[in-house]
Amino acid sequence: MQSVEDSKSTPRFQSTGTGTTKTKKKKKKKKGNDAAAAQPAKKADAKEKEEGAKSEEKKEEAAKEEASKLPPYEIIEEIKGDKLVGLRYEPLFDFFKDWGAKNDAFRVVSDDYVTDDGGTGIVHQAPAFGEDDYRVCMKYSIIKRGEPLVCPVDDNGMYTDEVGPDLKGKHVKSKGPESADSIICRKLKDKGRLILKETFDHPYPFCWRSDTPLIYRAVPSWFVNVPKIRDDLVDNNKSTKWVPEEIGSKRFHNWLANARDWAVSRNRYWGTPIPVWTSEDGKQVVVIGSIKELEEKSGKTGITDLHRDNIDDITIPDPRGDKFPALKRTSEVFDCWFESGSMPYGQLHYPFENKERFEKQLFPADFIAEGLDQTRGWFYTLMVISTALFGKPAFKNVIVNGLVLAADGKKMSKRLKNYPDPKIIIDSYGADALRLYLINSPVVRAQEFRFKEPGVKDVVKGVILPWYHAMRFFIENARRYEAATSTKFKYNGAIYAKTERKMDKWILQRLNDLVKTVRAEMEKYHLYTVIPALVLFIDDLTNKYVRFNRDRMKAVNGDQNDALMSLQTLHFVLLKLCRLMAPFTPFLVEYMYQTLKAGLPQEEQEDSVHFLMLPTVDESTEGADAANYAINCLVSVVDLGRSMRTDKCDIGWKTPLRKATIVHEHKKFTEAAKGLVTYIADQLNARDIEFSNDIKKYAKYEVLPIRKVLGKRLGRKMPKVYNALTSLDTEAVVKFKTEGKVQIEDEEIKLEDVNLSVKVKEFEEGKKLLGQTDGSVIVVLDLEMNDDLLAEGKARDVIQAVQGLRKEAKLSPLDRVDIYFKVISDPEGISLPLAKVMAEKTDVFKVRLGAIPLALSEMPKDATKIKEVTVDVGKSKIQIVIVRKKN
Repeated sequence: MQSVEDSKSTPRFQSTGTGTTKTKKKKKKKKGNDAAAAQPAKKADAKEKEEGAKSEEKKEEAAKEEASKLPPYEIIEEIKGDKLVGLRYEPLFDFFKDWGAKNDAFRVVSDDYVTDDGGTGIVHQAPAFGEDDYRVCMKYSIIKRGEPLVCPVDDNGMYTDEVGPDLKGKHVKSKGPESADSIICRKLKDKGRLILKETFDHPYPFCWRSDTPLIYRAVPSWFVNVPKIRDDLVDNNKSTKWVPEEIGSKRFHNWLANARDWAVSRNRYWGTPIPVWTSEDGKQVVVIGSIKELEEKSGKTGITDLHRDNIDDITIPDPRGDKFPALKRTSEVFDCWFESGSMPYGQLHYPFENKERFEKQLFPADFIAEGLDQTRGWFYTLMVISTALFGKPAFKNVIVNGLVLAADGKKMSKRLKNYPDPKIIIDSYGADALRLYLINSPVVRAQEFRFKEPGVKDVVKGVILPWYHAMRFFIENARRYEAATSTKFKYNGAIYAKTERKMDKWILQRLNDLVKTVRAEMEKYHLYTVIPALVLFIDDLTNKYVRFNRDRMKAVNGDQNDALMSLQTLHFVLLKLCRLMAPFTPFLVEYMYQTLKAGLPQEEQEDSVHFLMLPTVDESTEGADAANYAINCLVSVVDLGRSMRTDKCDIGWKTPLRKATIVHEHKKFTEAAKGLVTYIADQLNARDIEFSNDIKKYAKYEVLPIRKVLGKRLGRKMPKVYNALTSLDTEAVVKFKTEGKVQIEDEEIKLEDVNLSVKVKEFEEGKKLLGQTDGSVIVVLDLEMNDDLLAEGKARDVIQAVQGLRKEAKLSPLDRVDIYFKVISDPEGISLPLAKVMAEKTDVFKVRLGAIPLALSEMPKDATKIKEVTVDVGKSKIQIVIVRKKN
C-alpha cells in the first residue's frame, strides 16, 4: 500500500510550468509527472466582474512583461481550461511512456485547485509527490488504490535508474552546474522543449531542525481503515463533552466526518516495532498479539525485550510448509501517535493485567486535557483506537487548551528566547500565581493567549496577598484572644447556627455560594469561571468582612465573646476555602491548612489538605436572605459615604464627624441598615447615625421621557405627555417609581419609557452639610466641627504614629510597650494645643493602643528604648518614644 503523506505531514506548495523553477533558497519541481491539470471555466458574480475589470489593466501589463521574455510566437486561439480536458499530450520525457499507455495517463484533466494567477495555468500531476496530485489522479483513475506509484526517487532523495544514467544517483535538491535541475534543463533545451527558464521566489517547506529542504514523497505504509468506522467515530464524539463545546461539534466533528486512512507506520529504527510478520511474496501475514504468542509461533523462548535489535531476527515458519521461506517482521515501527492513542491500555498493561479494573472502573477516562492542535493528534488517535477496539470513546470529557504565545504574539521559541524563564517566574511569584493566571486566561477556552509577566504579578497582588493577609490577621488576633482570656482558641463547625450577627451569616453564605458555584462549574469543566468568582469572594472577605470587623476581632470594646464569634467565623471560612481551592492553588492552601488546623480537634486534623474532599453545599442557611439584603444596604451606604469623605470633604479621615444621615424611601432598607449601625459609624467615622424615610425632604426627582420610545406610540399626544411627565412633583414620582406606571392623557406610561434620575436637594445656607446619592439611597454628612471632634482627630494622628513605630520595629500585636511623648512645639494662638489633647483623650489612647502615653520626663532611665520618631500633628510637633514594657 502507498502513503500519500510524509510522516512529518509537512505543507506542500504547488509550482506551475513545464520548465525547472529555481529560487534563491526555496525551490520545488515535479517528479514522475503522469498527467496535466487545468483550471475549469469559472463563473464570476457581479462583484468578481467589477474587481476583474479594475485589475484588467494591471494583468495586461504583466502579460506584456511576461511575453517580452519569450521567443516570438503567434496566438492561434484563446480557450478556457475546460476545453483542454481530455486532450492527450506527449510527455516531456518518455521514461514512463509504457506505464502511461497502460494506465491511460498523459492527458489533461480538470480540478479547482489549479489557479490562473501564475505560470501557464496547466500543472503537471505527480501523484507520488503531492496530496492534490494523488487525489486528482485517483479521481480520474490514472492511479488506483493499493497499486504502485511512479516514484523515481529513492529513500535518500536520489533519482533512480528509471530516469536514465544522467540523473541516476543525483539528489533532487542538489546544486551546481551538474545538479539534477541543471541536467533536466539541458535535456529540455536539447529537445527544443525549454521555452523559458527564470528564477523566482516561492514558499517551500524546510526542516526546522536542520534547515534543509524537505521532499514530499509517497512511501509504503501500513494503514488503519478509518473510513470503515467513520460513522461510529462521529456518534462516539457526540457522546463526549467538549470544553469549549464548539471544538467538538465543529472542528473535531468535521475532522472525523472526513476521516481518511491512517498511516500508522514509520520507517525509523527506534520506536515500537509493528508486530506483523509477512512472507516474501506478501501472501502470508501473521499479526502477533503477545510475547507468549510470538514464542509459540517462532519457537524462540525467553523473549523480554521487544525493541527492533532483539526481535528483527526472529522468524516464523510459513504456514504453507517448509518449501516456503520463513516469515520476517515488517521493517516499520509504529507512528508515535499510535502509541499515544494506546495510552489508556498500555499504562495498565491491558488486557494482560488489570482487565476487570480497567473495564469496570477506569475506561472511559473521566476527562483529559490537551492543546487545540491535538484535535488531529492525541484526541483523534484516542478516539479511533477506542472506537475500533470497544465501540466507544476513550474519554467522557475533554478540556481543550489554546496556544500560549509570547508577549509579542509570536510562538514561544527556545531559539529566540522570547519568553521569561519559567523558573524565574515561579521563584518570583509562585507556582500557584502562575496557575491562577493561566486558568483565568483565554487559553483554557482554546484561544490564543499572550503571556505577560505583569499579569502573574497582578494575581499575586489581587488574590494571593489579600488571601494570605486575611489568614495572617486571623492568626494574630486568635493569639491575642488566647493571651487576653487564657483560653485556647477552638474551631466551631456549627458557627452558622451559633452566630446571631448578620455580618457573620453573610460571609458564611457568600462562602456557601462560592462552593455552589465552584462545584457546578467544575462539573461542567469550566475552569475559567472559577477564578472570577474567587476574586469576588476574596474581595468580600478582605475588603468587607475583615475590614468591617477589624475592631471586633481585636475586642476593642472589650467584648471577648463577640471577638471569639468573629474569629471562629473567619477561621471556618479560611479552612473551607483551603479545601475548596486545593485543586487550583495546591501549595498556598497546603501552607494555610498546616497553620490553621491547629484550631481543629486533634481527631479532625489531616496530614494534608489534599487528603480532604471538596466541601459540599450547606443547605441549612436560615436567615441568609435577610443577611444578604442587610449587607448590601450596608455596603451601598458605606461606599457612598466613604466616596464623599475621600473626594468632597476636606476634613481628614482621622477626625470623626458629628453625624451622618441615611435616607431611603423604603423602611425595609433603613431598618436593615439600623441593624448594622455600628459598622456604618465605624466606616464613616461618624459619632451619630440617623435614619430617615422622608425622601421628599432630601431628594428631587427628574423624569425625562425617552422620545424614541414614546414618540412612535403617542404621536400627537407626545408634547402634552412630555410636559406632564417632566412636571411631576416628588410625591407623584415616588408613586410612579413604586407602582412602575402612571396614567397621563389616558395613556399608561411605564418606568422603562422614561429615564428617572434623583438628585440631592440644596441645603439651607449656613448649614455645613454634604449630600450624595447613588440613585437609591442618600447619605448626608454633617461637617460642623467642635473641639472635641478635632481633639479626637489629633489623638488618632498620634495613634497612627505609634502604630507605625511598632510596625517599623516588627513588633507583634502581643508585644506590650510603654509609650512616652514630648510636645516639641504648639504654635501660639492655636485653639487646640496638642498638649491638651494628650491630656484629655486618654480614653481613646487606652482603647486603641492598650496603654496611655506618658510624658517623656517620666520615662525611667533604665528603660529599653525600641523606637522613636518626631511627627507633625496639624501645626504642632511631637516626639514619640516606645520602650519595652517591664513585666
